[in-house]
Amino acid sequence: MAAFLLPGGAEIWIILAVVLIIFGPSQLPKLAKMFGKSAKSLKEGMEGTLADNDDEKKTSDNAKVESEAKKDDAKTE
Repeated sequence: MAAFLLPGGAEIWIILAVVLIIFGPSQLPKLAKMFGKSAKSLKEGMEGTLADNDDEKKTSDNAKVESEAKKDDAKTE
């Protein structure tokens, strides 16, 4: 589909041929492995960042609740 500017059909074969010429057949498995590790690392990093943000939010929410409880206790005394 030209609307998304993604290569399709013959363009993919041309890109693969150029990659084969540049890197050679002996380097393609190493290149694919490196790309897979990078993608996995990126995915884990993104999931870790989201989990860290959730933990920080929970911690800050708990701190707010505790500080409000201390204020209420100080007012009643």
